[in-house]
Amino acid sequence: MMCVIIKDLGIFIQTVMDIKDKEEMLDFLRGILTPQELEEIPMRLKIVKMLKQGVAQHEIASRLGVGVSTVTRGSKEIQKGRFNHV
Repeated sequence: MMCVIIKDLGIFIQTVMDIKDKEEMLDFLRGILTPQELEEIPMRLKIVKMLKQGVAQHEIASRLGVGVSTVTRGSKEIQKGRFNHV
C-alpha cells in the first residue's frame, strides 16, 4: 500500500512541477483542493515563515487566529529539517 501512495504522490508532485503558469496553477489547485484547503495551505506557509523569523508560537497563533497546536506542528516540522527552502 505504501508503495502505491509514494508512486501516486510522485505523480502528483510531477504534475505540480510541470505547471509553469500561475493562472494554470491556481486553476489546478481550485480543482483539486477544497475551499478550506485553499485557505489552510497558505496559512501554514505563513506560520512557517513567521517561525523562521523568530516570532513566538503564541504570538503567531494570536496574530493569525489559529490554534497553538497548528503552530507547534509547523515548528516540529522545521526541527525535522523541513522547509529549508522557505
